[in-house]
Amino acid sequence: MMKKFLPALLLAAASATGFAAAPGIPAPPAVQATGYILLDHDSGRVLAEQRADDRMEPASITKLMSAYIVFAALKEKRLTLAETVKVSEYAWRKGGAVTDGSTSFLELGSQVPVEALIQGMIVQSGNDATIALAERIGGTEDAFVQIMNDYVKRLGMKGTNYMNSWGGPGPNHYSTPRDIAILSNALIRDFPEYYKWYSQREFTWNNHRQQNRNGLLTKDPSVDGIKTGHTDSAKYCLVSSAKRNGMRLVSVVLGSPSIKAREDASEALLQYGYNNFETVKLQEAGVAVLTPKVYKGEADKVAIGGRSSISVTVTRGSTGNISKEAAVNGTVIAPVQKGQVLGQYTVRIGDEVVARVPLVALTAVAEGGLWRTAVDTVKLWFD
Repeated sequence: MMKKFLPALLLAAASATGFAAAPGIPAPPAVQATGYILLDHDSGRVLAEQRADDRMEPASITKLMSAYIVFAALKEKRLTLAETVKVSEYAWRKGGAVTDGSTSFLELGSQVPVEALIQGMIVQSGNDATIALAERIGGTEDAFVQIMNDYVKRLGMKGTNYMNSWGGPGPNHYSTPRDIAILSNALIRDFPEYYKWYSQREFTWNNHRQQNRNGLLTKDPSVDGIKTGHTDSAKYCLVSSAKRNGMRLVSVVLGSPSIKAREDASEALLQYGYNNFETVKLQEAGVAVLTPKVYKGEADKVAIGGRSSISVTVTRGSTGNISKEAAVNGTVIAPVQKGQVLGQYTVRIGDEVVARVPLVALTAVAEGGLWRTAVDTVKLWFD
């Protein structure tokens, strides 16, 4: 299970150092936001941040975690897009029919296809659609929230706790810009087949046509997601993702004073990233980097490489200064499990280490027979 979530944990570790200031690179733009973070999706390199680890209200950005869990259920065949879900009174009332929240205008007791509920959750930010999906997966919303907080731990989100599935304010409902970036990166990476809904401009249900509230989708053709949020206490929030010339950036802006301010802040951060940095892919996932000797195994050697592709983000014009080094973490002795960490891939720009990525066994190596074990035991005495 943890294998799936390792890239997100690596992002958390990689982002801890941020981006060292370099000659000729301006400071990040001053934006109207309580906190923000800008990072490269592929390398996990943080390019700009402000109060990135402070707890803040995520508002409807909460629905990114709800969507992640729904997508996981779809991928694991525990849920299908075509099946219908009955809209409970709780989902109907809590989701906007009685309260003044975002709604997909679901009718009480109606049977709604999962695909429509997902679009209602993503495009319209419908609380009713989100709660209906939460009840379908968890049985109750409270049980679903327990699943959400379990995924918080799996993804390495150290400053997040949820109290509901849709983003209502509460004393123990909080996240951080960095955690939201970790979640956004995981969603884009793990579910590319479902991420497409985040660029959908509008959705109609029950004769109500609503526009996607992410205004950058119409202002910037490179932006293809991802989620807005707003409550009186959280103010205006926006997670944006854009892809230009193969380089994807993710921007998280929390606590802006207006819709325009959150869009201006997000656009300014994205532009800052593209103007000053570039991302280089150094190694594809699953491709052998080294083939170290294996002692006491059925095979003499094992291929090791990155579990995911290895990319680095550098200041523009500095790619010629990149140096790479791959090393094995000591003697390799069978048995070796597929995915076992056996080495490290280090990337430097000049003297600065900009990335350290684990190298894992790409295949398993079983323990050899008695003769092979005895011979290699003697070899190890002399090596």
